[in-house]
Amino acid sequence: MAKDKQTGVGKAVEHARDPRAAAKFLWRYLKEFKFLLFAALALTLAANSLALIGPRLSGTAIDALRGKGDVDFNVAFRYAGMMAVFYLISAVLSYALALLMRSISQRIVKRMRKDVFDKLMKLPVSYFDKHMAGDIISRVSYDIDVINTSLSNDVVQILASIVTVGGSFVMMLIISPVLVVVMCVTIPISLMYTAHMTKLTRPRFSLRSAKLGKMNGYVEETVGGQRVIQGYACEDVYTGRFSDVNVEATEAYYNADYLNAAIGPTVNFINNLSMCLVTVFGALLFFFGTMSLGDVSSFVLYSRKFSGPINEAANIFGELQSALAAAERVNRILSEDNEPADVADALEITDVKGDVKIENVDFGYDPEKIILRDFSLEAGHGKLIAVVGPTGAGKTTLINLLMSFYDPVSGKIMIDGHENNTVTRKSLRGSFAMVLQDTWVFGGTIFENIAYGKKNATMEEVVNAAKTARIHSFIMRQPQGYDTVLTEDGVNISKGQKQLLTIARAMLNDASMLILDEATSNVDTRTEKKIQAAMEKLMENKTCFIIAHRLSTIQHADEIIVVNDGRIVEKGKHEELMEKKGAYYELYAAQIK
Repeated sequence: MAKDKQTGVGKAVEHARDPRAAAKFLWRYLKEFKFLLFAALALTLAANSLALIGPRLSGTAIDALRGKGDVDFNVAFRYAGMMAVFYLISAVLSYALALLMRSISQRIVKRMRKDVFDKLMKLPVSYFDKHMAGDIISRVSYDIDVINTSLSNDVVQILASIVTVGGSFVMMLIISPVLVVVMCVTIPISLMYTAHMTKLTRPRFSLRSAKLGKMNGYVEETVGGQRVIQGYACEDVYTGRFSDVNVEATEAYYNADYLNAAIGPTVNFINNLSMCLVTVFGALLFFFGTMSLGDVSSFVLYSRKFSGPINEAANIFGELQSALAAAERVNRILSEDNEPADVADALEITDVKGDVKIENVDFGYDPEKIILRDFSLEAGHGKLIAVVGPTGAGKTTLINLLMSFYDPVSGKIMIDGHENNTVTRKSLRGSFAMVLQDTWVFGGTIFENIAYGKKNATMEEVVNAAKTARIHSFIMRQPQGYDTVLTEDGVNISKGQKQLLTIARAMLNDASMLILDEATSNVDTRTEKKIQAAMEKLMENKTCFIIAHRLSTIQHADEIIVVNDGRIVEKGKHEELMEKKGAYYELYAAQIK
């Protein structure tokens, strides 16, 4: 039964689907350090071989006792001293081996983490849409940590076990083949018992992990919704539900640990039974003069060294399987297809005016489920296009296509007369500035967050952008002003303040086209009115696409596109659409009621 690297508790071993492929993946990294690995192998052989000499020297020292009161102390002390020296050298070599393997494993995981992170930067947006962020983070952190621990500990333990078991067996054969036969009676019993109990406990540990996950998920949900729970006075309800979940988790823990607790004592009993048999038969051989007392003692010590690694084999194997499974998951990321490369001779567009034309575009994230159908629109330079419609109509999908995060199934999207797929993605995306509903602020200073979209931005430029976005006064109230460090994802500021920071970032970015996806959704009505003038200044001489649910904010748009079920059902100016009393009128009327 393997143990969790972080919690230390037993858990069901996760096996790799293709262990051979996972091993080949690891070897790609290991082979870069093959000379260090050979050095590690030499240290393993030397350290364990020296340790294996100890029991033999111990027996020789005991044989210095020739009879009652007749001891050759010179011989006894000489061999005892040699044994201490060998054990000391073995310990030093083992320590050097541990340091070497940790150095190798750290270099490997450093390279592996870099490779994975670099790969994430090259993957298409579709990959992140299909995979949970927590799962991706787990592969970068936990899975690679499992590989690191296995390389630094398990590999050494496996090599040491092979040397120890093989060396001990040879030494026992040299000392007494008869006692080897006696000892081998209990070894199969121990192995079969361990394998049997592992099969019995594995599903119980799996259930325990599931119940623990359920409890943790429930606690996370409860903590996240504390305001709502207290607002509806439902504390007692959630407390009662937690009691049920807690009881299930406790019972699962007890059932798993109750059975698992019997393995250690039982295996020890079988080993001690083996020791009893070896001692009895060894005494008989000593009595009949076919073995010396020192040989009996040496054999007992070697039998301990022999049985220890064998009894740990299941655990070592389980840890190795977990490492291979982790390697397989990491390899799955590295094996993903990168975002398609730009076409040969792709044009790097500069001085973009912002003439956008979409012709008869069909698109679906699943080719069999089309979201946009026969979608066409034109946005001339400096025009403001607002896209409205019910949830799921395809508004955000349009943004994904404009940014070339996805390619249309059919139809064309053109910027200044150039099809999207004929220009470099970097130059295309650099032509857009974005303010999205899901604001993104990274761990760093306020200055760095605003200047993110423009290289070599000056403090004056950043301050001007912040003033225009009506966030300057808030920044100056912070302890270090623009040098104030924001925590990861900006959790130490409000959602509205984060949104104003992203607006300031977009204002600093000198792009010819602008995408606003519910850009003021986290700003109160009063603040929204204050920044309308700033937003209008931001949109000057830019082709703008606004996705909005508050229809009152887009009445001045040059053209309003109403999307429903992936099609444009209406388009025109606000007054025109209101006169038609169609889909837009219904949306607007629903908001002002």
